[in-house]
Amino acid sequence: MEDLGKVRKDYSTHILLESHAYQDPFKQFEQWLSDAKEKDDEDYNAMTLATIDERGFPDQRVVLLRDFSRKGFVFYTNYQSAKGKEISKNPKVGLNFFWKELERQVRIRGEARKLDAKASDAYFASRPRENQIGAWVSEQSNIISSREELEKRTEEIEERFKDQEVPRPDYWGGYLVFPIYFEFWQGRPGRLHDRLSYRVNADSEWFMERLAP
Repeated sequence: MEDLGKVRKDYSTHILLESHAYQDPFKQFEQWLSDAKEKDDEDYNAMTLATIDERGFPDQRVVLLRDFSRKGFVFYTNYQSAKGKEISKNPKVGLNFFWKELERQVRIRGEARKLDAKASDAYFASRPRENQIGAWVSEQSNIISSREELEKRTEEIEERFKDQEVPRPDYWGGYLVFPIYFEFWQGRPGRLHDRLSYRVNADSEWFMERLAP
């Protein structure tokens, strides 16, 4: 196996100076998200979601960004999953986007809030039918006996909703993460990376600071 300590990559694709960045972190994110889509139109919306479990440990997984606006960042999941239970006890979460081709990362801190039922219904209705079935089949994060258990459950749910639309389960829906902190990271040569952070003050105004790499 290759010696991991010897793996090296120098970053030199872009730079990030204050004069290049928007004063508004939402506009800056929108620009970088657009740049990422041009490079990879399939996985550019993948993000790591970090929550805190009942023992105080961070818990992470990759989810998909499904909407973005000045209100925040939207993703969907089973509310009874591990992340759903953790968010219900501690809504403070972290998001991380990594765009390899652009040598960029974005870190975000914020609070997750459930979307209203109307928004969750609309998104659920737009999903492929097999994904809708899957939402009913999976008791997400619970221990199951085998793959066969899932397949049997799938057959049962398909029969249950045969020849009709699949409704959204009340335990499945969206979250909106309202951000209070952004950090934009651009890889640079010699590990002297560009890092611009944005914090919001008591007057809901954003201010930019440069961080040491």
